[in-house]
Amino acid sequence: MLIVCGLLGLLTAGADAADRTEAIAGALRCARHRGPDESGTWNDDDVVLGFNRLSIIDVAGSHQPLHWPPPPAEDAGRYTIVFNGEIYNYLELREELAGLGAEFATEGDTEAIAAAYHQWGAEAVTRLRGMFAFAIWDARERQLFVARDPFGIKPLFLASGPTGVAFASEKKSLLELAPELGIAGSDELDPAALQHYLILQYVPEPETLHRAIGRVESGTYVTVKAGQQPVQHRYFHPQFVSLPSHAPASAEAEAIVHGEITEVLRDSVAKHMRADVTVGAFLSGGIDSTAIAALAKEHNPDLITFTTGFEREGYSEVDVAAESAAAIGVRHVVRTVKPDEMMEALPLIVWYLDDPVADPALVPLWFIAREARQHVKVVLSGEGADELFGGYTIYREPLSLAPFEKVPGTLRPLLGRASRRLPEGMRGKDLLRRGSLRLEERYYGNARIFRDDQLHEILRQYDPRVSHTDVTAPHYAASEKWDPVARMQHVDLFTWLRGDILVKADKMTMANSLELRVPFLDPEVFRVASALPLAQKITGGASGTTKYALRGALAQIVPSHVLNRRKLGFPVPIRHWLRDEMYSWARDIIRDSGAGHLVDLPAVRAMLDAHREGPVDHSRRIWTLLVFLIWYGIFVERRITPEVPEPAYPVTL
Repeated sequence: MLIVCGLLGLLTAGADAADRTEAIAGALRCARHRGPDESGTWNDDDVVLGFNRLSIIDVAGSHQPLHWPPPPAEDAGRYTIVFNGEIYNYLELREELAGLGAEFATEGDTEAIAAAYHQWGAEAVTRLRGMFAFAIWDARERQLFVARDPFGIKPLFLASGPTGVAFASEKKSLLELAPELGIAGSDELDPAALQHYLILQYVPEPETLHRAIGRVESGTYVTVKAGQQPVQHRYFHPQFVSLPSHAPASAEAEAIVHGEITEVLRDSVAKHMRADVTVGAFLSGGIDSTAIAALAKEHNPDLITFTTGFEREGYSEVDVAAESAAAIGVRHVVRTVKPDEMMEALPLIVWYLDDPVADPALVPLWFIAREARQHVKVVLSGEGADELFGGYTIYREPLSLAPFEKVPGTLRPLLGRASRRLPEGMRGKDLLRRGSLRLEERYYGNARIFRDDQLHEILRQYDPRVSHTDVTAPHYAASEKWDPVARMQHVDLFTWLRGDILVKADKMTMANSLELRVPFLDPEVFRVASALPLAQKITGGASGTTKYALRGALAQIVPSHVLNRRKLGFPVPIRHWLRDEMYSWARDIIRDSGAGHLVDLPAVRAMLDAHREGPVDHSRRIWTLLVFLIWYGIFVERRITPEVPEPAYPVTL
């Protein structure tokens, strides 16, 4: 059990899979960082599977690809599985399956998945409490079953061509396999995906920047037989209770809710602590990571926590995190990041990402993950709390824009036109603009980088038909009758969370062969959080408290100095650095880029100069473009070739 790694598979169409094993082994090398402890491949006539393993539990027994059931069963080895992730309720599953007649030859969770699939078929994915991307080959039915966890914690890419279907934990592995799949023009970019990236700062699922490669979406499984196209099925349909009343609950009712939250979180952390190696925790200055660390300390008195920051006032939570660590009573490790380190590391970081993600916070995350890997093999983190419990300040926006809801729909466009006449940066301009829009038009996640008018000026192949609503419309349609905050949470589950938060969490930790676990993103925690009414998420009006119920539940768990502290995360001072330390570096990236047919490079240079001169802040837009230009130099031009270090970590810690 508990194997985090890089999986890879190829289902051929009219070709001998044995001829593809060398190609699979080569493609696995692109994902060596995901599992440096051992690699393995297996094939039969139709399929070849490969695996890189990071061993956490049952090091001697749960080698992959793994075959089930074990001998001497009559159908021994019918199923072959490769599995990336963790099943935290594997002990309970094994006990239940053993009672139904299943036999096991290992002590791990990989066999539990195969046995569950044998017992319940596709329905097995709904019984798994964990993070996962796995593939099971059924030798009797000659069918491949591929599944990804409900929230998209673990990545899974998919490509199909005339000679087969392939899947992998890393997109770069599928780029290596493109010739084996008979895919012509595998370097061809998807202009709509690029436009979405510049709007959102990430490429939304199921897109990637390469036309030939897509993603298996979160909460989805895929079935495919040799010679046929993959068929995708969504099994996870998140539902939020929608009770818009802001009437406060009674003290007794609140106490019950707080007890439920505390109980389910404590249980989730306990299960996420299952490991035979050292488990640590990331610790920022906020309530989410502090709560996880405090609960983890209950299971590991020698817990180590890790934080990162910068030598610039207002852009570091190091002092607050250190105070929290002292209050909890854990050993604490700090890694300070300097601008020259960020500039040097960024090309390598972008290589690890596969697709560009322009969240500056992923850079310090990469550094602290590298530091943490010197001490532990697994870390817990607080991702997901904001989406589940209503933690983002923008979730208060429906309250601040409530007066605009009284404006007749026919008059709202007039407000938008009025906002456009106001000077850029004028107070109230954006409020007026957003108040003129319906929720479905104005909200598409926490990051809103380029507006349409700005894209038109910077993107050479701008298409006015491409919009953020292409991404969000299905999710708004599924939540049409919910209150505005519940609808925003629902959209974030399918966009911001799986497109930005979880991508950077997985990619930056696995780049350092470090496993990251997220106890908030647990089906049982979601069950409790999704039942909270609006008054238990946002309270006190347009400037009120976020995560109201969660804060109440954690009042006796986290130190008082973080209980109601404003969320920062790992803020990065790029606004200042792009005016000073990073200015020449940024100009060089723009000057050397060969992406001028896609992006107006002189306009980018002008934006950088305008930002340097001030007062307008273009830093997020500039950063988004710089990350793309570096990505283009690596994966398309092949001009930038980061030196990828060979993983050099011990098998056990």
